Amino acid sequence: MQIEAHQLKKIYHSEKGLHAASFSVEKGELIAVVGHNGAGKSTLLKILANWIVPDSGHVLVNGVDLKNRLALARTIGFVPETPNLFDLFSVEYNLKLFARLFQIPFSRIEETLKEFDLRSFRRHKVAELSKGLKQRVSIGRSLLPDPPVLLFDEPTSGLDFEMTKEIYKLLMQLHASGKTILFTSHRPEEIQTLATRIMVLHQGGILFDGSPQKYFQSNIHQNLYA
Repeated sequence: MQIEAHQLKKIYHSEKGLHAASFSVEKGELIAVVGHNGAGKSTLLKILANWIVPDSGHVLVNGVDLKNRLALARTIGFVPETPNLFDLFSVEYNLKLFARLFQIPFSRIEETLKEFDLRSFRRHKVAELSKGLKQRVSIGRSLLPDPPVLLFDEPTSGLDFEMTKEIYKLLMQLHASGKTILFTSHRPEEIQTLATRIMVLHQGGILFDGSPQKYFQSNIHQNLYA
């Protein structure tokens, strides 16, 4: 297994969060994590991304404990719902900062600017960009170290139809290249289009874990947002 999570718990003052989540992920899976607001979706991804520390439980990635941040620094890429970019710096400088942090050759920056059609925006401040362009920069930055595992928190939130299609295409290309991907979503059409497996979080635990076919044949998705 590429990821093994055991009894993950992270509770906030509102009692929302994760209560006891255990699951495993095989290499190359494309998993949609769904559930109500406050079910623990973003919390789960942030734990896997090493953004927050669980109250209890542990995670192994390729057999290495997630606590060993140095060993896993290039293993997991995370794209948050709200891009955590430096708004007053240029697109290119944002990528350079990340490249320096991970000791990535600057040649990767040029490749990323080209791949994400950002060369004409390289000197634009991030604050001047549309939501869709910011998302492109955020995804490109996460891919600089070529991590085998990618996490996307609501990757199409606030995007228009055309940009949403671009993100779908990108995720499918990354999956086809062998990447392991987990993404949160509240859009049924997004889940149907992308996911090879669905995990439903409810009240901090895993209510359902199975194929999209079984998910959409069950009454779980019908009642999820009722």
